[in-house]
Amino acid sequence: MSGFLGELIGTMIMIILGDGVCAGVNLKKSYANRSGWIVIALGWGLAVAIGAYAVGRFSGAHLNPALTLGLASVGAFPWSKVPAYLAGQLIGAFLGGCVVYLHYLPHWRETDSPSVKLGVFCTGPAIPHKWSNLLSEVIGTFVLVVGIMSIGANKFAFGLNPLIVGFLIVVIGLSLGGTTGYAINPARDFAPRLAHAVLPIPGKGGSNWGYAWIPVFGPIIGGVFGALFYQTFFTGTTTPAFWIFAVIVAVIVVSAVVSERKRLIETVSAQESAAGQ
Repeated sequence: MSGFLGELIGTMIMIILGDGVCAGVNLKKSYANRSGWIVIALGWGLAVAIGAYAVGRFSGAHLNPALTLGLASVGAFPWSKVPAYLAGQLIGAFLGGCVVYLHYLPHWRETDSPSVKLGVFCTGPAIPHKWSNLLSEVIGTFVLVVGIMSIGANKFAFGLNPLIVGFLIVVIGLSLGGTTGYAINPARDFAPRLAHAVLPIPGKGGSNWGYAWIPVFGPIIGGVFGALFYQTFFTGTTTPAFWIFAVIVAVIVVSAVVSERKRLIETVSAQESAAGQ
């Protein structure tokens, strides 16, 4: 099996199980309806682990453009293979979203909320706040990539690594996922969002393309910076790319803090104006 096909199949499996747990928890008349965030986080962790078990020996089971680009940025993966891996991940994620649609076919009409239907396929912010949402995705993917590289540096019983990575996904979801739904993977968000846009889902509403750039660029920035951070502090090799991405992340941090400060001032002013009337 080629790397392209491995990434396609592995990512498709991951999305079938990951978006599948979102559908089970959120769509009406599912037995899993309202079973909660812990179920979603656990489901996603196991989804990643099973996808990795399925194709790890063929492609290394990146299943995530942010990880592929992060590894390539530190010389741990050849740039020549990057386009095929990214293509496989995007196609696999799109097909996975289509399978979830078919599996839950009668449930779409029973669910009234367009936002709930969209949430099966892709992420969205709990509080819309552009720079803070971007920062959340940067942080989550940074932790993901540093965690994966750290796990890879340790010796486990044969075949245990994918399960440990699955636990990493669970804890990121539980600890950091409440702000944006933790895409931490551009393919996981963009391709199923595209599936949502083209599939004939009853009463689906829009696909929120205005937000879609955040779970693409946030994970890419966080993933590449995570790999460069690991290379710098864990192996003692520093490159100019590390400082470039450190500046990019610093700009995002400052922008998030400043925009939140500005919003707080505007809220207080509005409250004072309302009180004075």
